[in-house]
Amino acid sequence: MNTPSFLEDHISQIPALQLLVSMGYTYVPPSEALALRGGKFSAVLFEGVLKKQLKKINTIRRLGDTYDFSNSNISSAILAIKDLPIQDGFLNANAALYDLLTLGKSFEQNIDGDKKSHTLQYIDWKNWENNTFQVTEEFSVTRTARADTYRPDVILMINGIPMVIIECKSPALQGTKSPTEL
Repeated sequence: MNTPSFLEDHISQIPALQLLVSMGYTYVPPSEALALRGGKFSAVLFEGVLKKQLKKINTIRRLGDTYDFSNSNISSAILAIKDLPIQDGFLNANAALYDLLTLGKSFEQNIDGDKKSHTLQYIDWKNWENNTFQVTEEFSVTRTARADTYRPDVILMINGIPMVIIECKSPALQGTKSPTEL
């Protein structure tokens, strides 16, 4: 008789990935995810994906015409999300990220000699299908002020921004109970 596998990737991680892909997330293998991060474990954004999405979902409408945000404003938007105020504590950094994601960020842009502020969004909240949804696994990230890494099991990305961390655990791990034991 075969005994079931209690490896977390067999009983929780793989089914979780399969479910997320069936829900519309695009699977990104770990090697490709690292390449999208510029080959750096210290980077967490899929910066190229984010840049493409910021250009896609953001335009300026003025007097019946549509304009693109400048490349410098797109770069500044990426810098704003990379440069969160971690030095002020994780709660403040999290609040700053929340504000960026929900409210967007205003940037001045000159259109036909008229300089005005316009809000750039990181997520298209009105047309959800305009966003990019990706899932990856074993996403190693360098720990702050340390040489080792933290490796979450599953990461959900929206427009190249990590939004959800999922840790998969085996019910065979000590101190946990399987659904039949509950």
